[in-house]
Amino acid sequence: RRSGQYTMNHDHSKKIPDGASFDRSGSQDSLDELSMDDYWKELENIHETRGNNHEERVALVVKEPDEGELEEEWLKEAGLSNLFGESSGDSLESMVFLSTLTRTQKAAVEKRVETVTQTMRKRNKQHQIPDVRDIFRLQNDSKGKVCDGSEPSSVRTSENKNETHDGTKGNFCLGTDEPKSLLEDVPSSDTDINLEISFAEQAANLKDSSVGKMYKGGGGDTLLPNFRLPKDKTGTTKIGDLAPQDMKKVYSLALIELTALYDILGTEFKQQKAVKIKTKDSGLFGVPLSLLLEQDQKKIPGTKIPLIFQKLIAQIEETTLETEGLLRIPGVATRVKGLCQELEAKFYEGTFNWENVKQHDAASLLKLFIRELPQPLLTVEYLKAFQDVQNLPTRKQQLQALNLLVILLPEANRDTLKVLLEFLQRVIDHRDKNKMTLKNVAMVMAPNLFTFHGFASKTIEQSEFVMAAGTANVMRFMIQYQKLLWTIPKFIVNQVRKQNTESQKKEKKDKAMKKLLKKMAYDREKHEKQEKTPNDTDVPQGVIRVQAPHLSKVSMAIQLTEELKAGDIVARFLSQKSGNVQTLKKEEVFLYEIGGNIGERCLDDDTYMKDLYQLNPNAEWVIKPKQS
Repeated sequence: RRSGQYTMNHDHSKKIPDGASFDRSGSQDSLDELSMDDYWKELENIHETRGNNHEERVALVVKEPDEGELEEEWLKEAGLSNLFGESSGDSLESMVFLSTLTRTQKAAVEKRVETVTQTMRKRNKQHQIPDVRDIFRLQNDSKGKVCDGSEPSSVRTSENKNETHDGTKGNFCLGTDEPKSLLEDVPSSDTDINLEISFAEQAANLKDSSVGKMYKGGGGDTLLPNFRLPKDKTGTTKIGDLAPQDMKKVYSLALIELTALYDILGTEFKQQKAVKIKTKDSGLFGVPLSLLLEQDQKKIPGTKIPLIFQKLIAQIEETTLETEGLLRIPGVATRVKGLCQELEAKFYEGTFNWENVKQHDAASLLKLFIRELPQPLLTVEYLKAFQDVQNLPTRKQQLQALNLLVILLPEANRDTLKVLLEFLQRVIDHRDKNKMTLKNVAMVMAPNLFTFHGFASKTIEQSEFVMAAGTANVMRFMIQYQKLLWTIPKFIVNQVRKQNTESQKKEKKDKAMKKLLKKMAYDREKHEKQEKTPNDTDVPQGVIRVQAPHLSKVSMAIQLTEELKAGDIVARFLSQKSGNVQTLKKEEVFLYEIGGNIGERCLDDDTYMKDLYQLNPNAEWVIKPKQS
């Protein structure tokens, strides 16, 4: 299978199919000899630098997993390990989770459970091995039945029909033709990214429909489509806006969704696994990202980006971003090596003299830092999936896959990648002077992020040229669309809301919990009565009560109107200075939606409050500074 995939890539570079991904007119015409030249030169520089480094580093070993191992790992990552193994009986939580999945997501889970089940039977493990059909039996009873099989009154198909525009259409029990008609109803322009409907569902429907033809990415290589997110009245959710317990659910859903998308599009999705190797436990270069941040947080609490990384970027920017060939022209190898050693010795002591560092040397150090990480910035698990984005049929699907992959990165990797991409965009903004266009920067940076020691032999199975052009294009996409990539798709946020609602229902039914809930409810009521007596009497329908402990001692009752936005409410509090409360600027405080069917969500200023209130009527509303 794998060799088949690579041969396919070979063909692409020779004859270009209609609307091939990344416009593989890509391989030859648009990624002309000249720009590819930058890629090979960069690769040459990298090899030279490695050659100079006499203490050769241990290459990262990527373990080839045994049959079924990958799928078992995948189910664990997706939070569904209790569907098999010793704990397979205890899958109430998984049942709630499964009841919120779309058809394509469900198919992806079924496929993996089936493989694990067969493997376990082969290994003859003494576990209770569920039949994959039993796991989904509840959801599959019949088209019109309830998804979680428990409460016919609560989630009827008719209600789901009304919910479809909220993206929660993804119930197993939806009729097969539902999503298709939905796609026809939503007048989506070719460049609008629809976040309301599961990406894999969109792909499945495009496969079956003639609409697919419009979605192909044509046009010249230099003109990437101007993709945009249509305004969502209930607010756009960015990574960092949700509470950790909900982000955990987002992670599981993004993993399942990405797998479903790759399944539908016929691209193999395999998480790689790194064998643990001994790494440096202190220093700057070649130190694991998490360890580096631990070191840095002792110096500056709350640091999210390695200090050396921040400093190198600041150093490059300090000179001017107008220098011709910035990032492309390498520093002097021997000088870079000397600086590297000197930084290791003096950076944390604060005795390193930055004045002597030339700009091209600082750029070389920045790239060296990325390459020397013991595990790739895009992680061992997902580096191959990032590379494979180039094999997806349409640009829109490539963007959707990158969006999900960014969500799946560990926080430290994601934050560092964000700072890097923002910096690269600033370099490109000066392209008139520095001659570094989006294409040039992508060409130079791709080898630093994608050719990873220990992976090299693996990736070269592909034609080197296709690999180079492909990863450079993925790099271009990441830089060009970085603002879109840090968004959590609405259909995933809605699945989280649904899980929370279902879990709350299940909890309430649990007898052991009932007493506790009663006591908690009683205490809370008492507490709320003392705190905000006016609540029950004062707040009529269509009015919300907003608290802003940092800005005001009293809460404010706010009448919801069609046009009222979150930013208006924040502005209202800020305009009335009261008492001895700290002064905060507009950009420092946000309105939060707390509780109800979400843990906590920071609202963007353009959120229409009435629409959101209808989506989550039981939430509390609090204005507070954003947690760093």
